[in-house]
Amino acid sequence: MMVLRLSGGRRLQSPPGDTARPTPSRVRLAVMNMLAPQLPGSSWLDLCCGSGVMGCEALQRGGRRVVAVDQDRRMAATARANLELVAASQHPAAAVEIVQQEVVRWLNQGNRTGAPFDLIYADPPYASGLYPQLAAAVGRGQWISADGLLLLECASAEPPAVPEGWACIKEKRYGTSSVLMLQPSPTV
Repeated sequence: MMVLRLSGGRRLQSPPGDTARPTPSRVRLAVMNMLAPQLPGSSWLDLCCGSGVMGCEALQRGGRRVVAVDQDRRMAATARANLELVAASQHPAAAVEIVQQEVVRWLNQGNRTGAPFDLIYADPPYASGLYPQLAAAVGRGQWISADGLLLLECASAEPPAVPEGWACIKEKRYGTSSVLMLQPSPTV
């Protein structure tokens, strides 16, 4: 079993089995550095959250609310343990919610969580083909704030096309993983 640590050194629970592919620490650190100005006080939606490590990193840097979604029961339980541990150490304690449901089905229900999210991170299995569906559901379900960002973690060898209704403002490659930073396209 691999040891999973936050960039500050805190040890987290690792996802059970070999179905998860936690975001590598150098990718997490690069993404968090890139988002540093937006993180304090932000709301973070973590889609296909796995261990919840990306939401934990956001909390550690001042995020005030994290909602994490994963369809796998064991992943959701691991994410809950990790996110609650990190949230409890924040002053004031951050709000955390874990949803165990298929992510596109959940997004298609529309945002019932309150305010839209500032930052949405999606890390589906790279070969799943979920990127267009996730982006479309986020766009139509009032999930993202007007100046919010949608980040898609993907395989560098096969990045998805920029989904309809979105503008790619940055693409960063970190070895075999890449991150696309998208904003909603302005309507004309």
